[in-house]
Amino acid sequence: MRRSKISIIGAGNVGATTAHWCAAAELGDIVLLDIPQTETMPAGKALDLLEASPIVGFDSKITGTTEYSDTSESDIVVITAGLPRKPGMSRDDLLKTNASIVTAVSEQVCKHSPNAFVIVVSNPLDAMVQRAQKVTGFPPCRVMGQAGVLDTARYRTFLAMELGVSVEDVQGMLMGGHGDTMVPLRTCTSVGGIPISQLLSASRLEEIIERTRKGGGEIVGLLKTGSAFYAPAAATTQMVEAIVKDKKRLLPLAAYCDSEYQVGGYYVGVPAILGAGGVEKIIELALDEQEQAEFQKSVEAVKELVKTMEELLA
Repeated sequence: MRRSKISIIGAGNVGATTAHWCAAAELGDIVLLDIPQTETMPAGKALDLLEASPIVGFDSKITGTTEYSDTSESDIVVITAGLPRKPGMSRDDLLKTNASIVTAVSEQVCKHSPNAFVIVVSNPLDAMVQRAQKVTGFPPCRVMGQAGVLDTARYRTFLAMELGVSVEDVQGMLMGGHGDTMVPLRTCTSVGGIPISQLLSASRLEEIIERTRKGGGEIVGLLKTGSAFYAPAAATTQMVEAIVKDKKRLLPLAAYCDSEYQVGGYYVGVPAILGAGGVEKIIELALDEQEQAEFQKSVEAVKELVKTMEELLA
């Protein structure tokens, strides 16, 4: 039986750690690619990871390369390439440079893997996945962004820390753009089936929601010289697994919405079913008045970001 081929574009912390998680889970054979200026770095990381296989016990083939031809006929392509955030830098500051990088990567993906599913991780996420879909011309169901899985994980982590419970018992959902305007849904948050409103005061929940919105910035501030990579890589791997194993996971992710939520043709974070067909269905929730207002504000921020990107690239 042929293994899935998973190509990860960008061999930095997020890309290499995604390769690590995917290999350990035996989701497929992995190609780790970075730009030619890095010379043998991708090969070195790939070999180092491969040498862990007898210890951990996985049989995935792992290749490091600077040549896109080695990614040919990939089933899934993960795009992590781009500049990371530095202290004091917003995701939007990265816009023009990373848009140019994602454009170049997407052109190569289209050339070498025309049937691939594409998961974009590069920031600012919502604009980057919009760009990747436009450049590849792939059906929107095959191009998606990783953000909501990560944001929800942060939200669940903070709630578990606050309540002193297992993260496995905390459930939540987020929508909207990946950044300060994301919308954690209070009505979809529970612990062991108990609504969060019965466990936390409204004011304390709002503090946790605000920490979630700024979760990436908190990590950047602590690291000083980089941005988060363990949790983003784990979140990306969960999406890869959902496609490879056709798990039909209901996950929050950046999906193309037209009539859905009346977004009008933009990528934005929504709950969706992810399986062998990619984004197989977007789930439309009945939002309360506050959630609807916050979601609309977030969508407008995404639209403005995309508009700015297109102007910069014109």
